[in-house]
Amino acid sequence: MSDTFPAAEPAHFRNPDINALRPAFATHKPRILILYGSLREVSYSRFLAHEARRLLEQFGCEVQVFDPTGLPLPDGAPVDHPKVAELRTLSAWSEGQVWVSPERHGAMTGIMKAQIDWIPLSIGAVRPTQGKTLAVMEVSGGSQSFNAVNQLRILGRWMRMITIPNQSSVARAYQEFDADGRMRPSAYYDRVVDVCEELVKFTLLTRDCSSYLNERYSERKEDAAKLEQRVELQSI
Repeated sequence: MSDTFPAAEPAHFRNPDINALRPAFATHKPRILILYGSLREVSYSRFLAHEARRLLEQFGCEVQVFDPTGLPLPDGAPVDHPKVAELRTLSAWSEGQVWVSPERHGAMTGIMKAQIDWIPLSIGAVRPTQGKTLAVMEVSGGSQSFNAVNQLRILGRWMRMITIPNQSSVARAYQEFDADGRMRPSAYYDRVVDVCEELVKFTLLTRDCSSYLNERYSERKEDAAKLEQRVELQSI
């Protein structure tokens, strides 16, 4: 059997470059965006989002928490709507994200999905989420479940993000937070700390080489074809 590649264009092959995986490290604080999926006045996903914020700031991050209040439904407003523009700007600014959703009817909430749907895979030549790290968390009113975090993982993969292995699912959330919205000591809280710590490590490990990690054969091939087409048009 031949070892050639008749279905490929070897000119676009690139062997892994170890030096590209070890760039000069940036010294600014990791930039983390947190999204949560509830508009309730007593919102346990918001409480959990701010617990994550406090922990991430303790671990040396710069953190922004997006408030989804007033965000229109996807395609229900122009992209220059103030809340849409704010969300897209924060996503572009971030180097990692945390998505925190309640589980409702066995799934993530529509509010959570709407935020993700407003962030496209690409805006011109910019990919707002590709190569960024992601941590997923959920809260539920009943026994522990993983439906929402599993769905968030699928979305993270679709958005071409680096979703960390660890995750948090807080069961019976109404028992896990006090009257001030602070999380009580528990194994659930310990897991939240684990997730935040792991997210920071993965962000520091990948943020400076994320563009190289996401460079791929198919896109090199496509870019070369577009360049060739432009050259041909210019020569006409």
